[in-house]
Amino acid sequence: MLKLDLPPQVTTASPADWRQIGDITAEAFSEDPINRWIFGTDAAIRATFRQLARDMYLPEGICHQIGDDAATMWALSETRHGLTSLQTFRLVLSLLSKGSKGTVKRALKAGEIMQKYHPTERHLYLFTIGTRKAARGKGLGKTILRPMLDAADRAGLPCYLENSNPANSGFYMSHGFERMKLFEVGEGSPQMEAMWRAPLVQ
Repeated sequence: MLKLDLPPQVTTASPADWRQIGDITAEAFSEDPINRWIFGTDAAIRATFRQLARDMYLPEGICHQIGDDAATMWALSETRHGLTSLQTFRLVLSLLSKGSKGTVKRALKAGEIMQKYHPTERHLYLFTIGTRKAARGKGLGKTILRPMLDAADRAGLPCYLENSNPANSGFYMSHGFERMKLFEVGEGSPQMEAMWRAPLVQ
């Protein structure tokens, strides 16, 4: 079990917070190159992050938020099991109605490729970190990220993420992440950056 020391403004999200976690994340990723390429519409991005928060990262992972301004979705590698067949079917139906042409095909292919490159070593996986546009520039990203990195260091756990926006590379590197590789999530997609953070010695 991770030992977390959360600052007062950071709270652990509950299962009832899935819409809020999904909506904060969707707004944060609305101009993200890879998410725009995969989904094409704000509605599809929002539907995807809402469902992943509800069906995966709240029940199986660790989600934090700072009010309605910032949110993260994490999972320990051994507790991240993916969507069930029924949940995948529901997401596909949602993307068919809300996404652009080819969204379902791109989304399924991207998931397959991301899983292919996902490390097998035990780790903490940072699926998303996002801040609403109006709350940017206030240090909320650092505030919400730091407690989990500190907990990972105490537990001797490395961390992994896929950076889908080159503009964020410097932020992640400033917190100890290093590039592992660049890869495409589909033919002609923007590049995804796989990043790894070794635990700091306590």
